[in-house]
Amino acid sequence: MFFNKLCDAADGEDNGNNLSLNNNNDGNESPSSFVGNAPFSDTEPELPNEISAPYEVPQFPIEQIEKKLQIQRQLNTKLEDRRSHYEPSVAGAAEVDDLEDHELYVPHFQRVSISGEDTSGVPLEDLERASTLLIQALEIRKRYMNMSHQSFSSTVARFLDPDKEQQQHDEKQTIEDKEYMLLLERTARTSFDDVLLQSLRTREDLESILKSNDSFPEHGIHHPPTTRPWEAPDTPDTCEIFINKNGVYNVYRDKEAVKAGKANDYAYPDVIQFTDDFYNMCNMIADGPLKSFCYRRLSYLSSKFQLHVLLNELRELASQKAVPHRDFYNIRKVDTHIHAASCMNQKHLLRFIKKTLKTNAHEVVTVTNGKQMTLREVFQVGIADDNEDEVVDLSMNLTPFDLTVDMLDVHADRNTFHRFDKFNAKYNPIGESRLREVFLKTDNFIKGKYFASIINEVSSDLEESKYQNAELRLSIYGKTKDEWDKLASWAIDSNVYSDNVRWLIQTPRLFDIFRLNKVLTNFQEVIDNIFLPLFEVTARPSSHPELHKFLQYVIGFDSVDDESKPEKNPLFDKETPKPEDWCDDENPNYAYYMYYMYANLCVLNHFRAEKGLPTFVLRPHCGEAGPVQHLVCGYMLSENISHGLLLRKVPVLQYLYYLAQIGIAMSPLSNNSLFLNYHRNPLPEYLARGLVVSLSTDDPLQFHFTKEPLMEEYSIAAQVWKLSSCDMCELSRNSVLMSGFGHKTKQYWLGPNYTKEGVAGNDIARTNVPDIRVAFRYETLIDELSNIFKNHKLEMEMLEQSNTST
Repeated sequence: MFFNKLCDAADGEDNGNNLSLNNNNDGNESPSSFVGNAPFSDTEPELPNEISAPYEVPQFPIEQIEKKLQIQRQLNTKLEDRRSHYEPSVAGAAEVDDLEDHELYVPHFQRVSISGEDTSGVPLEDLERASTLLIQALEIRKRYMNMSHQSFSSTVARFLDPDKEQQQHDEKQTIEDKEYMLLLERTARTSFDDVLLQSLRTREDLESILKSNDSFPEHGIHHPPTTRPWEAPDTPDTCEIFINKNGVYNVYRDKEAVKAGKANDYAYPDVIQFTDDFYNMCNMIADGPLKSFCYRRLSYLSSKFQLHVLLNELRELASQKAVPHRDFYNIRKVDTHIHAASCMNQKHLLRFIKKTLKTNAHEVVTVTNGKQMTLREVFQVGIADDNEDEVVDLSMNLTPFDLTVDMLDVHADRNTFHRFDKFNAKYNPIGESRLREVFLKTDNFIKGKYFASIINEVSSDLEESKYQNAELRLSIYGKTKDEWDKLASWAIDSNVYSDNVRWLIQTPRLFDIFRLNKVLTNFQEVIDNIFLPLFEVTARPSSHPELHKFLQYVIGFDSVDDESKPEKNPLFDKETPKPEDWCDDENPNYAYYMYYMYANLCVLNHFRAEKGLPTFVLRPHCGEAGPVQHLVCGYMLSENISHGLLLRKVPVLQYLYYLAQIGIAMSPLSNNSLFLNYHRNPLPEYLARGLVVSLSTDDPLQFHFTKEPLMEEYSIAAQVWKLSSCDMCELSRNSVLMSGFGHKTKQYWLGPNYTKEGVAGNDIARTNVPDIRVAFRYETLIDELSNIFKNHKLEMEMLEQSNTST
């Protein structure tokens, strides 16, 4: 079979760019073989599926090698003309330097090209204006990402600044580990798509390639396990001073710098700059001609993908079949949005509670009204209200035998739809908030012992699966300054480390509740409690030694809460009270939370990068419900987002998320129970259009039934939306790309050159994503960007001419 695929390389030009669906010249549909050569029989073997599925189109057309040679000679005379006609993407963006790598590896497949002077379908003046506005929006995002040390698409960066060679994240462009490089050279395979790229070879060349692919050791795709995870780099203490200024911390070298008023030059946007950009973006998404233009482009992208699937689906499938030992089950996939408190399924939690109740029945687990209670007493007597003077019998009287998943009542049902309050109540097993405190909290009487045990069990399941990974969210509320130290102590003392797990810190937007309960007096206290310990541990690791170790595995921050809560005004401006003056019982709006989190993160990342420490990214819940202005904040301030459902209603933002290639972690099963029925979920539409989307579970405790919730999410999506194997592998690859796992880890999982653009950055032997699909995505993006920047350039030239003439 593999040789037949190699033979097809000989007429790659014939079959690659021909828009005709009929690739067979002689009507025969059986595999071809070499003629008159000993290693290969003249007999045409029968495809294994010809009897069981005779209606299927064969993988490769039958052509004798002599006809291949003849056709190849004919095509050589027309090669340049055909390329200019069928490969406008590559030729049209030839001025982009990094396209050389893509052209070197570009596979041959049937492309869809649109020719003509104007292919946008809108009036020229609208096209020019839309191009200008879109470029302004891309420049805004680039500026905010660069200020905060977050990643920005290198493709878009080159278009925005073609004269400047981009060095974004230059530490990711080289491989320093020589032993790893040697391992890659020893274990590298030649993928089918790579073979299709080769020019016509001699028979001896083809035989040697076939022979070289017969037997290879396992790919070097497994990152070496971490043996001592809690060893942190020895960073010396320094004497920087941190002073809050209008809600954002400034860093001063020493006391003399404080007296002189000279803070370190760490760039971040002030409130005026942010609000100006924010209002400009809000005006853009309401611009009528721009909305029409973006809607048309998105519709075109959907249609283009459908044509691509019709023309190339079989080639993509053949590419996947040609790769040994790699399929959807054993490619890396990351659950990019999952909360630690609900990372287990309901049956797992039930088993854990039963086991703990049998083995630790007499362990003191909580204190109620000054009285210590054992685990047995909690279940048999129950929990009294905190206002009661003594524990009263709530008639629980439960034994391990009595407990069932129905009694736990932690699973979402039809009654949670648009009822976030009922959904939050599902976090309380058997309706008891104290059981949540005992089993699902890190800061309790037993110091999170049970929660750590169940997290380690979930991590063990992930390690057993080998190819599944998770980015778990842990909460920092901002109520006290010692929250960070308690969380780090819990993680290290309980040893909740796994090579398959990384951590994000979620900060719930609950200031109004804390203010109502007299826990906090103003919003500045929230900022102090969240960020001041991070500045201190960056400057003086010895002041928070456990936190210094724990932060090695914290990749970013998340902002969580019910987005559907009404906001009196989703916008905020320079007249909005500063954090130290925000003493109202009213909760600040989403943009207020996001700005002050982002601004402090900018300064913190500059400071940590200067110290050689890992930086953090912002990955909030965004666009699940509520005003669309949340998505504007996500576009400007965050590296990627979770949910993004409301993008389906805002074509301008959806098109910008596509152009900027912003990652979106989507959870269809979660949305189905809370905000949007499954069949209305926009994920398949986003995927078709080329947005960088991944599947995630959100809360397996509430939404999933099996031991592998991420696979459950993929399986349901594949069944309902009829996703192909290529689609699912593309989703998996996206999840790794947008995850916070380390650069070297991603090199093992995706290939050593994954940071390169287009096909050059894809290794089908690791990702199982055909080069054809990657090339299609990349060339389509280049086409869209070229269209926008070309028209913007023409408009600028016309303006210059008019100014010169006047």
